[in-house]
Amino acid sequence: MNPSVKIFSGTGSQHLAAKIAQRFGAPLGKINIQKFSDGELQPIFLESIRGDYVFLIQSTCAPTDNLMELLLMIDAAKRASAYKIIAVLPYYGYARQDRKDKPRVSIGSKLIATLLESAGADRVITMDLHAPQIQAFFDVPVDHLDSSAIFIPYIEQMKLNNLCFAAPDVGSTNRVREIASYFNTEMVICDKHRKRANEIASMVVIGDVVGKDIVLIDDICDTGGTLAKAAGLLKEKGAVSVRALCTHPILSGKAQENIENSVLEELVVCDTIPMKFQSKKIKVLSVADLFAIAIRNAYENKSITSLFIHSQLRKDR
Repeated sequence: MNPSVKIFSGTGSQHLAAKIAQRFGAPLGKINIQKFSDGELQPIFLESIRGDYVFLIQSTCAPTDNLMELLLMIDAAKRASAYKIIAVLPYYGYARQDRKDKPRVSIGSKLIATLLESAGADRVITMDLHAPQIQAFFDVPVDHLDSSAIFIPYIEQMKLNNLCFAAPDVGSTNRVREIASYFNTEMVICDKHRKRANEIASMVVIGDVVGKDIVLIDDICDTGGTLAKAAGLLKEKGAVSVRALCTHPILSGKAQENIENSVLEELVVCDTIPMKFQSKKIKVLSVADLFAIAIRNAYENKSITSLFIHSQLRKDR
């Protein structure tokens, strides 16, 4: 008899997990996350998972309880004799710490990978890592989904007159170039210099944006400062309109103020992280269908290449 699929959610991703389970066609598994008065967590599976494929959905965004909760869920599943344990992280926290770029700092994303493996994860499914090379930090399979499968159809239906893509910083160049190549259109780069984290000292635009409808592409929107500054600069340089598409809505600090007061037409994000506030400028697209297909294909040992390769998207047009 083939192992069955059980899908569970941590407390940080319950809304998204419920949608994923619905799209997959299975009920969300019963689990109780007990929290002691001192903050200690203890997940308890309320149904048998012996011999099952267990998918644990949890974004490791703040607070850090989300990460600890996921690790404990993995450990509990392993001790409950699950056949395979797949950690589903719509948002992979600490991904910005992917290298030692200054003395005496940690490589947080490598540490998270080690913790997930040590806890007992047999596979990881995630989306839009801040640095794709983070996959190499794992010794278990990593399915790295790409939000372009969601954003490309959205861009197509906008039917912008003079479409041009922009990278809000040099680090986003490859991501933006792939989408610009799909649409066979131009791209520009906003080159920024930071004094410190979340604080931009200066920014310049590399490329011509006069008369263009600009679409900024990035993986995360944290404080919104970079997007707001880039949008303002692009408009100053002659852009007709500026909008932004960002996968993960971290939206910390003064994000609401920065976005509301910016010249952005809209900010389109995914539901990989629960929204902290509502805004007329922010539109949320769901990743539930994409993750449901990825979970099914992982269970059935099918390829998920078509879910994140731009060339495949082009082939299917």
